[in-house]
Amino acid sequence: MLAFIGLFALFSPASAAFAQNEHVKLAPPGDHLDAPGPLATGLSPKLTRPELAKAMKLVADWQLGRLPAETQYDWTWAALYAGFMGVPDAVADDKYKQAMMDVAGKLQWSPGPRMEHADDQAVGQMFMEQYFSHKDKEMMEPMRARLDAEIATPDDPAKALWWWCDALFMAPPVYADMAKATGDKKYLDFMDREWDITTNLLYDKDKHLYSRDASYLSKHEKNGEKLFWSRGNGWVMGGIVRVLKVLPKNSPLRPKFEAQLKEMAAEAISIRRDDGLWSAGLLDKDSYTLPEVSGSAFITYALAWGVNEKILDKKTYWPAVEKAWGSMLTHVYADGRLGSIQPVGGSPGPYTETSSYNYGVGAWLLAGSEIYRTAK
Repeated sequence: MLAFIGLFALFSPASAAFAQNEHVKLAPPGDHLDAPGPLATGLSPKLTRPELAKAMKLVADWQLGRLPAETQYDWTWAALYAGFMGVPDAVADDKYKQAMMDVAGKLQWSPGPRMEHADDQAVGQMFMEQYFSHKDKEMMEPMRARLDAEIATPDDPAKALWWWCDALFMAPPVYADMAKATGDKKYLDFMDREWDITTNLLYDKDKHLYSRDASYLSKHEKNGEKLFWSRGNGWVMGGIVRVLKVLPKNSPLRPKFEAQLKEMAAEAISIRRDDGLWSAGLLDKDSYTLPEVSGSAFITYALAWGVNEKILDKKTYWPAVEKAWGSMLTHVYADGRLGSIQPVGGSPGPYTETSSYNYGVGAWLLAGSEIYRTAK
């Protein structure tokens, strides 16, 4: 395996970009403030296009102004990039997509340096969306080389490739995108096999939720319930949506992914907080003072997409989407900061009302964009 990787690095046309990414200084994905200023006023929970656009533009512009000078490739920024790509052009022309084109060009359309790590592949979602818009193969070839190398590497029987549940948002959509772009079924076959390995390891078939990784299978909340992390499960639901978005209508994989979306959606709306959002730990609402916006936003995105695609029942799920969006607006500050987002971690952890992190903004923009798609 090492010899193969060495040859790949030596002869791949993307190797120079991979080397460049190894030396990128990772920028902080967010922060929290002691005094962030007042909350935003004038944002309406009405699900109309003008109101949705007003809110999305406020938050997106704030986050766009905080892009670091050195272009980033890691998963925290990749989720934000996906959110920027989702914002409809009617909101601010193509400003956000053009900004992402600049990011992609500076990254030479290449993922992060770790070959078999989903976190470093997540940025490929933005690359592939740009490819679908522009049909320039230079936009997809470095990513294709990375996926081909991973497919050619034998599985490690001692550890799942995607051993943590949020990896199901990072990598599978890139494989599904590549299958669509190339028409090569091998990308879907690989994605499906690895998805099943992770699901068989981490998915609770009774609770219809994922443990973050195998070390959490036996961990419990204060109330005795199993510990299921809001953000991790939100990432999974977002991953399901982004795979289904590009699967052909006649794909034999669709029934499985649709069934899982239905299972997780039904569980999600049964464990909401009174404000319509979700706590960092899903099954012990009383132990968490604040809602967790990044997990809540990904769940809302998945519910909205499921309704829009007529996979989920509108009468059952759209009221949940509407309440969640309205509640998330109460965590937007006047300058556009989106708060109540847990920092980087692998399980429920501490955060404040002002905690703002890029991946949460990305998830929130995806939710708003999906609601906007069918709004009046």
